[in-house]
Amino acid sequence: MEVRIGIVNVAREIGLESSQTAAEVEQLLAEALAKGAPYVTIADEKGKKFLVPTAGIAYIEIGAEESRRVGFVA
Repeated sequence: MEVRIGIVNVAREIGLESSQTAAEVEQLLAEALAKGAPYVTIADEKGKKFLVPTAGIAYIEIGAEESRRVGFVA
């Protein structure tokens, strides 16, 4: 699933593909923001880890869980 995070005063957003479900990603981010954690760690499908400062988060976009279709649908 695709996750995009906008950072305050930064022109580019952080984009990653996560193997977690939308509910898991939402819960992870919501808990970090609610607890006032200084940063949140998100891992992508390839094993990279992103440390995102919670104070600088402008928005979070969590994509749909269904995979992309290849080819034509009849």
